[in-house]
Amino acid sequence: MSTDKNLAALKSGGFMQQRQPDYFSMRLKVVGGQLSTFQLMMIQRAADRFGKGYVHLTSRQGVEIPFIHVDDIDAVKEFFAESGVVEVGVCGPRVRTITACQGNAICSSGNIDTTALAQKLDARYGGRELPHKFKIGVTGCANNCLKAEENDIGIKGGARPECNLERCIFCGGCAKVCPVGAITVDRSARSWTIDRDRCINCGRCLKRCRTALTGATGYIVYFGGRFGREIVIGKKSAPLITDEAELFDVIDKALENFNANAKRGERFSAMLARLQPAHEGAQSDPK
Repeated sequence: MSTDKNLAALKSGGFMQQRQPDYFSMRLKVVGGQLSTFQLMMIQRAADRFGKGYVHLTSRQGVEIPFIHVDDIDAVKEFFAESGVVEVGVCGPRVRTITACQGNAICSSGNIDTTALAQKLDARYGGRELPHKFKIGVTGCANNCLKAEENDIGIKGGARPECNLERCIFCGGCAKVCPVGAITVDRSARSWTIDRDRCINCGRCLKRCRTALTGATGYIVYFGGRFGREIVIGKKSAPLITDEAELFDVIDKALENFNANAKRGERFSAMLARLQPAHEGAQSDPK
């Protein structure tokens, strides 16, 4: 390998050394799991020209082109720079690719626009230098397709149902669709109650009822998850956040805390366990 190529710099710029001498796997930036067909076409051309005609889809919605020779690194970077539609991804100790499910723009279960949020998160935090790698994932509802609790910060779309008793016909439909039995409807007594401790903020009752139920949608935030050699399930540390600006404020403070207090090479979960032992225990937060 030529001496003017620095492995650490290449890795930080999205080129990971392969076991084959002088070859690298190039990681591309994919935000929220979405690529246009034109982006796919440019990726195909690059894989054919500089790689071996195939790509690898990573577990975090990324695209990698293996078998980029060290002598072609500048050329492939220039190829994507000229296309203007695909950016090189990042590795190393920084905020990684923001992952997201399809959210309420596509999925009938979604409570939030995950794609729009992922774009905003990437613009605000993507590639930020930190003591260790930091992963953020966004999932649209309690179905949890993106496994929010596995991320350093996981965001799950949620809803807090409220009932207008004057409009309620006490049909019990909301109780029937509640997956955790949190809602009780008594038709004879004309009463509607919800167990807030049991409610998982999935929003299914809101989608079922078009007359009496309303409720704010928002974000449930989990901190300190990781999934690798060591598995740590992220903990919910705040009630449902209904304001996007407040969500960003919470994430800002978490990243500032991590940057200020983590040891070099220490994951967010390890820092929380060291500074806040209670993080490892179960917590119960208000919905």
